[in-house]
Amino acid sequence: MHVGSFVLGAQFPGQGQGEALHRAVRSAEVAEEAGLDAVWLAEHHFVPYGTCPSAITLAALVLGRTRRIRVGTAVSVLPTSHPVALGEQAALLHLTTGGRFSLGVGRGGPWVDLEVFGTGLRAYEKDFPESLDLLVRWLREPSVATKGERFTFREVPVVPRPSESLTETEGPEVVVACTSPSSVRLAAERGLPMLLGMHVGDEEKADMVALWRNCAQAAGIDGDAIARAAHVSAGVCQIADRRTDAVETLMKSMPGWLKQGLDAHVTVDGRARTMRDPLAYTELLCGLHPVGTPRLCADRLTATSERTGINRFALLVEGSGDLAATEENVRRLGAEVLPQIR
Repeated sequence: MHVGSFVLGAQFPGQGQGEALHRAVRSAEVAEEAGLDAVWLAEHHFVPYGTCPSAITLAALVLGRTRRIRVGTAVSVLPTSHPVALGEQAALLHLTTGGRFSLGVGRGGPWVDLEVFGTGLRAYEKDFPESLDLLVRWLREPSVATKGERFTFREVPVVPRPSESLTETEGPEVVVACTSPSSVRLAAERGLPMLLGMHVGDEEKADMVALWRNCAQAAGIDGDAIARAAHVSAGVCQIADRRTDAVETLMKSMPGWLKQGLDAHVTVDGRARTMRDPLAYTELLCGLHPVGTPRLCADRLTATSERTGINRFALLVEGSGDLAATEENVRRLGAEVLPQIR
């Protein structure tokens, strides 16, 4: 089992953006010190839900400050990025870090980001498959030309080429955030592993993994590749000597963050959206994920792995909103939970 932290750079009520980002970077450094396997970095624009606007830029910083831990984006939002530009950055990090970088990508949402970056609603609603295919080609082929509905350009060489890495890994892995059957099929047909969100439980994740396998088989993906697919399960982790204390910590801090963070999202076309109740959502997360004693957390991770077949985790560890408490949470995860599941 491989356990990593999931870092949003969340801005809690009363905090500044610099404070949120300092906690994000520091928690990533502590993750390596504590023996975690990975750090996954989120990306958001114009909202306090997450203050990191470029997951791949923050990944470069974290990779430069660490020596062992894998660093990934969860996710880089493809509809607001050019896939070639993102591919070049991913190749650069892959080549210069000994293959420690993972590129997670997703569709994002119908937010005002699409207007600000000039890509438009179509990039979100229709063009994601084309963008994903171009990105993967860029990371796998020596030169690329394309003629599609969104991107058209003459053949150009891929520089730097990921396969020129001095490691056995030909290129950075690409992970796709999946929240619907259509996105599961999209990832499966390309043989790409999934990142499954923290808002769904084990049963739904198990169903999504089963659908992925069926779709991958139907698409002719090699059986060994299907068996090796390393999906990632996102969740929340808060450790305390008593479960009630862990739940209380999150119930005091997360609803305020969720309310101000989710309320700040603005749709690009004025469409109505249904927002989760912050208190109910926090309670749901506490019930679904490793929140409680070290033994409970270990059992929860093991149960999720056994039910879903997923053995990689990205766990939100900054739910307290406090730097010292976050560092302690990460250290306890490494010292008291990981030994029980390895």
